Amino acid sequence: MATLVLQIPDESLVQKVKQACKMIVGVASVQLQKPAKEKCRLYDPETGEYLNDKTMKVIEDALKGKNVTSYASADDMFKALGIEV
Repeated sequence: MATLVLQIPDESLVQKVKQACKMIVGVASVQLQKPAKEKCRLYDPETGEYLNDKTMKVIEDALKGKNVTSYASADDMFKALGIEV
């Protein structure tokens, strides 16, 4: 048995194409499969690798403001870190 994959960019045509495929002689079944959303991965050109799950999670959390500490000034940050300026 062979499988034929059709990509239909216009959502409004999907059902019509599906119905038309069902009318073709020899077609055993027609299934609608939505593409899975892929997570964007950051790429490190120096190593040629994509960032791992743990690193991506930390970046996503930081962008959402989770576990982020803010300071009024650089001096306040250095004091909180125990660095004398």
